[in-house]
Amino acid sequence: MTKKKTKQNISKKKVAKKKVVKKKVAKKKVAKKKVAKKKVAKKKVAKKKVSKKVVEKKKEVIDKPVKKKRIVSLPGIQHKRAHLNPSHWQAKKTKKVLEIKDIKEKKVKKIFNTKDYVVYPTHGVGQVIDIEKREVVGQKLEMYVIEFPNMDMLVRVPVDKTKLNNLRKVSRPGKIQTIFKILTEKAKIKRTMWSRRAQEYDQKINSGEIEQIAEVVRDLNRADSQAEQSYSERQLFELAYGRLLREVIVSLKITDEAGKKKVDKLLGRDKIENAPLAI
Repeated sequence: MTKKKTKQNISKKKVAKKKVVKKKVAKKKVAKKKVAKKKVAKKKVAKKKVSKKVVEKKKEVIDKPVKKKRIVSLPGIQHKRAHLNPSHWQAKKTKKVLEIKDIKEKKVKKIFNTKDYVVYPTHGVGQVIDIEKREVVGQKLEMYVIEFPNMDMLVRVPVDKTKLNNLRKVSRPGKIQTIFKILTEKAKIKRTMWSRRAQEYDQKINSGEIEQIAEVVRDLNRADSQAEQSYSERQLFELAYGRLLREVIVSLKITDEAGKKKVDKLLGRDKIENAPLAI
């Protein structure tokens, strides 16, 4: 009998525990439902506020006076679509609009001053005789006016494009001494077609670099014991020789005769009768 009673007591306790758990679960469900209802209520309130604002804005727009659009008629067109809105007309690029821009002046640092000697790659040594202001495409630009006395010509180079045009100062005396060493070296002639070599020589001469010009003079130089030059070789040599000689004279600040004697001695041309006279 005692065993039966204990079993009954245990079963009763289990049932009581289950009832307690069920009550807790039910309470949690009720709490969740309340929270969900509150969230839904808040959303409804927010939607109402937004709808009120939208309605108020619509009222403001309705209250504002509507501006009448001007209708522009196109000449020579008789059609229902002949009357177009000006904005639509502009979008189709049927009307050209001229924009007036203020003239702006660029301020750029000047590398050269008047009376400075400079080297322009395709023309050689020249002198800056003036720095003038000119209006170009709605902008005021400062320009170097460079004179080339041997060519009787003037060249204008914008101050802000000196690097782009490879305009540089005349070489210093120290650099001229290294150029003299190049002239005393043996000629380095490639075994290729003359047309290719002529193109390379031309590129070196117009590079504006004095080292490359000196290489052309050295390679195309002909002494009495050597073979005669062709017409094209002589032309390239005289062009390179003239540009090199001019830069040597300006850099060392010596006379034309003194400069020619120095260069000709280094090249072994001091005894040649028909030496080039170009400077």
